Amino acid sequence: MEGFDPTTKSALTQIPLLSTKAGPRDGAAWTQRLKEEYKSLIAYTSMNKSRDNDWFRISSANPEGTRWTGKCWYVHNLLKYEFDLQFDIPVTYPATAPELELPQLDGKTHKMYRGGKICLTVHFKPLWAKNCPRFGIAHALCLGLAPWLAAEIPILVDSGMIKHKDDAASSSES
Repeated sequence: MEGFDPTTKSALTQIPLLSTKAGPRDGAAWTQRLKEEYKSLIAYTSMNKSRDNDWFRISSANPEGTRWTGKCWYVHNLLKYEFDLQFDIPVTYPATAPELELPQLDGKTHKMYRGGKICLTVHFKPLWAKNCPRFGIAHALCLGLAPWLAAEIPILVDSGMIKHKDDAASSSES
């Protein structure tokens, strides 16, 4: 965990690790894995709320737990920028990390793939592979999406690539 700031390290140590190595095609084992995923997500969300660092909401979009949707947000210059978040659980999960998508930002930064999938290859994927199957969705959000938002959103705002919803509303009214 070299290279992570103390806050991230602290958060990571409080997210429960998962033990069931199962993917969407593994029947009852996948159901057990989903229970562990929810437990981990609830712990991470509770920890964030207790630290006044609430920054996402997600839920499974289907009963199988293979499609997830929600919102994430980042506060920059005291303004909240909110984005849709979505991802599918790969059939090779947990060996393969989910590809987190922010469709509204598609094409706005070179650190993103087609469809709004954020780039996690260089820093996150090796860490995920090393910690499989102990890492889950909460870990992907903590070590993948959170640092990506912190690095990219200020640049996108300062360059004018994204506008705050109040700025966009006032400019369309004029």
